[in-house]
Amino acid sequence: MANHSQFGFQDASSPIMEELVEFHDHALMVALAICSLVLYLLTLMLMEKLSSNTVDAQEVELIWTILPAIVLILLALPSLQILYMMDEIDEPDLTLKAIGHQWYWTYEYTDFKDLTFDSYMIPTTDLPLGHFRLLEVDHRVVIPMESSIRIIVTAGDVLHSWAVPTLGVKTDAIPGRLNQTSFIATRPGIFYGQCSEICGANHSYMPIVVESTPLPHFENWSTLLPS
Repeated sequence: MANHSQFGFQDASSPIMEELVEFHDHALMVALAICSLVLYLLTLMLMEKLSSNTVDAQEVELIWTILPAIVLILLALPSLQILYMMDEIDEPDLTLKAIGHQWYWTYEYTDFKDLTFDSYMIPTTDLPLGHFRLLEVDHRVVIPMESSIRIIVTAGDVLHSWAVPTLGVKTDAIPGRLNQTSFIATRPGIFYGQCSEICGANHSYMPIVVESTPLPHFENWSTLLPS
């Protein structure tokens, strides 16, 4: 999760998030090059004496027309590639359904029989020592690591949004509609998220906690969880 005074992204825990971080760095480098060039030209114009050499400079006009088009292509191609990757739904190893309510989440493991539970935020007064305020829940979403997870997201009342930044996942929960996305957790850990759509008075009190574990631990958890 994010630390105090953190300026960058959280550590990526899925291939999609790794691609998003790399694209962010790529776009920043392009923006830095553009700002440096513009600053250099402004400084040059202020320091040099006035000249009429650029009154009829078709070569310069050609360059400043083609160069922005090339820059846009350098930004658009990797962006489109990531968008298509985010929309791809491979053959999933596990399907999970998340239903947003005011103000808690309901999870259904559709590959298991009667594996359904509600996930509420733990109030500050009941929070165990060392746990995160406004982020910890009574029932975490447990998934096997290095497995393709498909999550189907919907809502039972108003608009919600299921978002876990470190996994690169953000899917709107809309009443009467099923949205889906997929991700792969590349390492074990506990990943925190929150509802990212204003959904009422307690919008900030419906966190999301995803726990990624090795497959044997996940199988043990699924057999021990009461229905």
